[in-house]
Amino acid sequence: MIYKTRTESAELLILKSLNVRMELPEKDKLHYLSLQKGYDGEVMFDLLTGNLECECLILNDLLFKINNTVFQIDSLIITDAVLHFYEVKNFEGDFYYESDRLYTKSKTEINNPLTQLNRGVSLFRQLLQSLGINMKIDPSVVFINPAFTLYQTPLDKPFIFPTQISRYLNSLEKKSSKLSNKHKALAAQLVSLHCTDSPYKQLPAYTFEGLRKGMMCFKCASFSPAVEGHNCVCGECGYEEKVGEAVMRSVKEFQLLFPETKITTGRIHEWCGVVESKERIRKILGKNFKKVGVRQWSYFQ
Repeated sequence: MIYKTRTESAELLILKSLNVRMELPEKDKLHYLSLQKGYDGEVMFDLLTGNLECECLILNDLLFKINNTVFQIDSLIITDAVLHFYEVKNFEGDFYYESDRLYTKSKTEINNPLTQLNRGVSLFRQLLQSLGINMKIDPSVVFINPAFTLYQTPLDKPFIFPTQISRYLNSLEKKSSKLSNKHKALAAQLVSLHCTDSPYKQLPAYTFEGLRKGMMCFKCASFSPAVEGHNCVCGECGYEEKVGEAVMRSVKEFQLLFPETKITTGRIHEWCGVVESKERIRKILGKNFKKVGVRQWSYFQ
């Protein structure tokens, strides 16, 4: 049973928006692509674990802070006696393992995921101790990409390779597990401690004036929607969306990018671009927010 679903982080959503509204610096572009690939890999693993029929609780994408230290758990599966802790990697290509280090085929060293796994497990154990929980933790690094190969892998490392994932989950399925209220209470407690936003986002500098304005298509992310009556119709893929829904989706993007900026009719009218009537924007905002102030000093919250 999936107890906590995975959602894209605020950092990824912001970078995804900035990627189409400005020219990202190369390092930020690479960071965005890395985050996106990592998220895609985690979703692939979610699709597999979501099919488990054994009695378990699946918590995806947990972010905790303990002793002023932040750590993440890609996926956690609670069974009756064991907490299965997963670090998911979407590496692609040929790699080799040597002297506890991981290298690409071109001999470039990359971060060993075991280091991240061990750090996360240690901090998670401290968190459990602070909650008075004493359960076994079974940690694994899951290499989800079928185009991944790791040579010279020691047999004693907690790696699960693409060709082993199905067998691993089948073995998990066959183990008898009976959850009690204490397991459900633990899951609820962990979700309550989950931090919704990381304090360590890596974002480029940007301004409202420096970003491309316009409404993006929900389906293909192009700047091709045009207002036709009550709908916004994408000239690129033909996707149709009610004008009010499209405007509110754009408002949410604006709030994500500029959380400290007041929502005004003029600002949202400029942000959306394709809605000619300011009055239409004002009515949509009025239906979804509370209006504060009067005339040119009014805004919505």
